[in-house]
Parts: sequence; C-alpha cells; structure tokens
Amino acid sequence: MQLLTVNAGPLRPADYADNGATGIDKRPVEGPVLVRDPGPKGEGGSGLAGDEISDLRHHGGSDQAVYAFAREDLDRWERELGRPLANGSFGENLTTSGLDVTGALIGERWRVGADLVLEVTSGRIPCRTFASHLGERGWVRRFTRDSAPGAYLRVIVPGEIRAGDPIAVVHRPDHEVTVAMSFRAETVERTLLPRVLAAGEALHPEQLRAARAYAEKYGDAVAGEGAR
Repeated sequence: MQLLTVNAGPLRPADYADNGATGIDKRPVEGPVLVRDPGPKGEGGSGLAGDEISDLRHHGGSDQAVYAFAREDLDRWERELGRPLANGSFGENLTTSGLDVTGALIGERWRVGADLVLEVTSGRIPCRTFASHLGERGWVRRFTRDSAPGAYLRVIVPGEIRAGDPIAVVHRPDHEVTVAMSFRAETVERTLLPRVLAAGEALHPEQLRAARAYAEKYGDAVAGEGAR
C-alpha cells in the first residue's frame, strides 16, 4: 500500500462556488508536506500545509482534516467517463494505491510514512462545487449511487509525508461499519443509521448525532424490519 501523490492547492476563483473561490483544484506536490490537526470545524481548514479551503462551514476541521481517494477508483471513473483523471482530480489530498479506502472501517488508523497517523471518520458527501469542478451532468447523483466516496480522516499523530511513502493499517476496530456503509446511511439508505452507531465516537460528530437521533425516533421499527 502506497501514497502515490500528496495533493494540495490554493484558493482559485470559481463562479460556481458559493464564496466565489474554491480550493477543490488539488495538484500533486513535490517534496515533504506537513500534516497536522487544523482545529475545530468552522475555524480550522485543511490539515495539509499549503492547502486551502474556502467553505469552512462544510469542509475542513479536525474531523475532515485530510481527504483520501483510491487511484483504483479514479481509474474506474476514467473508464466510465471516457476521460483522463489526474491524481487530485476529485479534490483529494492523498491519492492511494493498493488500499481499500471504500472498505476501510470507521475508526481504522493508517500510518503514512514514518510518523503520520490518520483515523477514518466518514465518507465524502458530494456537493454542487464538486459537480461543477468536474463538469459532469448529474454528477452528485452518479457519485452517490456509486457509494465509493473516498475517506475523510482526522490526524492522530502529525507528521511529514511525501509521494511514494508506504501506508500501513495499524488499527482495525471490532465492528462492521465501513466507509461505504456510513456513506449509504447518510445518503440513500437512512435505515442503516442505527447500525453505524457501532463505530461510536470514531464517527464524524455530525453523523453520530444524526444516527443517534434516527435510532431514538425509529430504532424499534428498524429493528423489527431487520428481524423479518
């Protein structure tokens, strides 16, 4: 398992962005990049030095400090869309190889390079900025239906990383809540929300609150459906 590229980018003007600018256009960076906890959502941006985020209401912060996407999934989308997709095309900070990002468990920890340790928190929910950046009609629906959203991660141990660094899974929690399951629970299969509670505090706080609220309101009905 390997880190193919570290991708970052400054804010660039964009008519389609709510704030008139976006940092979604990430490009591979040469040399080492420091990754650290950026601080609370709404105050902290990206966890990568030299990377910028415009919309701090919905992106960045401790629980979305880093975004990873698998090169294998980019290759699949290349075939489906019939166009090349460079590393960073989906706005990911880390383009990986040989790592099952979709199948990663919430709370799973990765060591990247010598020191950096990251923890999986959630899948990426597609937005209008993502769709406009990619220029594909119906993109939000297509990406959602595919259910391979890449993974947001929080920084457990800061460190410097660079292209070519090894990635090792150093912790796998004892539950079944994958990135794909948590993503479907947030989007197209809300009845999964009570099940994602098994991931506990490792979940992104917003999804944890939503899952608890859903389970409190519909938990008995969902359990009854599952028993049939």
